Amino acid sequence: MSDTPPDHLSIDPNSPFFNEAILERGIGIRFNGVEKNNVEEYSVSEGWVRVSVGKSVDRHGKPLTMRIKGTVEAYFRDTAEG
Repeated sequence: MSDTPPDHLSIDPNSPFFNEAILERGIGIRFNGVEKNNVEEYSVSEGWVRVSVGKSVDRHGKPLTMRIKGTVEAYFRDTAEG
């Protein structure tokens, strides 16, 4: 596995951008220079993050999200093993 995080990643298992191995390794997101812990999905090249809004959920039980544009920096929280 490379030391460069993917350009687009989602924590939703139904998304085509979901990658369990990368999520287990640990991804950190800086949005406009601020560390974010509530990111549901991000795209570095397009410059946006999708964050959960409070504890509200939709009728399917998924959190309500809001897409925000800005500078996105993705990084691995730990180094590659092996």
